[in-house]
Amino acid sequence: MSAIAAGADRTAAGADRPAHRDPNVLRWLGAYGSSMIGDSVYFIALSWAAARSGSAAQAGLVLAISAVPRALLMLYGGVIADRLGPRRVVIASDAVRFAVILVAAGLLVTAHPGIWLLAVIALVFGAVDAVFMPAVGALPPRITGPAQLARVQGLRGLAGRIALVTGGPLGGFAVAVGGSAAAFAVAAALFGVSLVLLIAVRVRKLTPDDGTGVEGAGPQKGQLRAGLRYIRRHRVLFPLIIAMGVTELGFSGPANIGLVLLAEERGWGASGMGLAISAFGVGAGAASLLLAVRGRLPRAGLLRSVGEIFGAVALAAIAFAPSAPVAAVACLFVGLLGGMCGALSGALVQTQSDPAYIGRVTSVYMLLALGIAPLCYPVVGAAIGVWGTRPVFVASACLILVGSAIGLSSKALRKAELPDASGAPAAGSSPAPGTPAADAGANAQAEPRQPLVAP
Repeated sequence: MSAIAAGADRTAAGADRPAHRDPNVLRWLGAYGSSMIGDSVYFIALSWAAARSGSAAQAGLVLAISAVPRALLMLYGGVIADRLGPRRVVIASDAVRFAVILVAAGLLVTAHPGIWLLAVIALVFGAVDAVFMPAVGALPPRITGPAQLARVQGLRGLAGRIALVTGGPLGGFAVAVGGSAAAFAVAAALFGVSLVLLIAVRVRKLTPDDGTGVEGAGPQKGQLRAGLRYIRRHRVLFPLIIAMGVTELGFSGPANIGLVLLAEERGWGASGMGLAISAFGVGAGAASLLLAVRGRLPRAGLLRSVGEIFGAVALAAIAFAPSAPVAAVACLFVGLLGGMCGALSGALVQTQSDPAYIGRVTSVYMLLALGIAPLCYPVVGAAIGVWGTRPVFVASACLILVGSAIGLSSKALRKAELPDASGAPAAGSSPAPGTPAADAGANAQAEPRQPLVAP
């Protein structure tokens, strides 16, 4: 038996294991966690270097500039992930990040680069992120079975929380010891660890629902339009992504800038703000742990929409809390419900998407969450300055309720299920109208996808 065939067999066997006991999933999780911590350390290193090299306005420009290529190129990043395969794209992205940050560390040791060089580094990093994010979101269905995807989302959420808690102090310590050069070197080392683990991850090749090839299929021209058309015609994905995008718009502003301004308005100080943010993190971590342990929650489509209703109520309650501890309790519930709904949404995206389109589907959601939603930060800040926190938090909660209503109004999304332990396909996963599978009268349930090779 060839090494490739043996690797495919091992991946097939691993697909039946619980995700938290599968070495292949754990390697991917370690790579993802190391990369996330590296991102945090990189941001601190870049912030410090920019502040030391230019004015406050120039430093702010450097920190914001990476968002431009990320927003402009995110959709095309999904096309690249679908065309070349997410494993290749993720490995190449981490390799570029490793090389760029290592060069930045060397330049800071040997010279004093100007603000323009830091801007170039930020620009390159943002462009690479636009490719990396859709690809890393498309990997889980290729490294484990469908029944484990909710558990993988829970583990991924835990890794993100750990990265958030450890990345900041690690970056700050590196800057304190050796300046920006040391912090860049630490970030490069973390990207190097991620790269090594990603190379060791084995993937299975998926057969798309419409009978076409996945990686490299079809001419590149028009693939983005084809992906958008696929989403628009899908009975579950279209309302799901619209609902997720609207909910993210309602949640992002209060969770990021709103809590800071609320603590300032009420005189809670930095300690009160920290308590509220920590409570939110604990709640989100608990939701991730719940999914990692249980692996599946029934009625996923309905549960995520109903959970958003209670999450919206808890979000509005934060602004009416009489004290910081009471606000922290509300933040705990927001984190718990928001984390659960987010993980269920991610698992539904992966189980409902045809493998030929999963990179493009992921890129659309990433664009909404990371490209468009942050645009509401200045709007929320300005609105709080004019009307105060309570009306703005209530308005944001109402926007979340609109997202929940969009989800509840779709019968297909309400009935959507995650695959059970037997590997039965998710409910509602029918091919989009107009695809070869639909035209041929294919079954509304996607056939189980068998592992073929490990590239």
